[in-house]
Amino acid sequence: MSSEVMIDTNIIAYAASRAAEDARKAAHARDLIKKLDFAISGQILQEFYVTVTRKMRVRLSHEEALDWLDLLNELPCVGIDPSLVRRGAVIAETNRISYWDGAVIAAAERSGASILYTEDLNHNQLYGAVRVLNPFLEN
Repeated sequence: MSSEVMIDTNIIAYAASRAAEDARKAAHARDLIKKLDFAISGQILQEFYVTVTRKMRVRLSHEEALDWLDLLNELPCVGIDPSLVRRGAVIAETNRISYWDGAVIAAAERSGASILYTEDLNHNQLYGAVRVLNPFLEN
């Protein structure tokens, strides 16, 4: 699998959002998803389901979330295995970030992505070969 871009959970969750206060970010996230060829990870899929069904202001139903997961199933997806968990832990410790962010960066590395779109980390920071971009700051 090779993909130059990985998109994190929060960007995909904004694309699925129907909350009025998310309208600008939702539109931008949907545009980004339409125009890019990108990868995701098993972790991102898990986080997406929990976020859209339990944490969002306007939650998706189980069925709506499954429809999104079916769409996302078409994307290249990095699986979770012991070496990815270990690499995520090393990245997290080295960079003093959460394990979960380290694991997403590890998945981006594995997919060959040089860019990770996320709202969770420092914009334009380089983590090894992966540059983090917050798409909402680029506009």
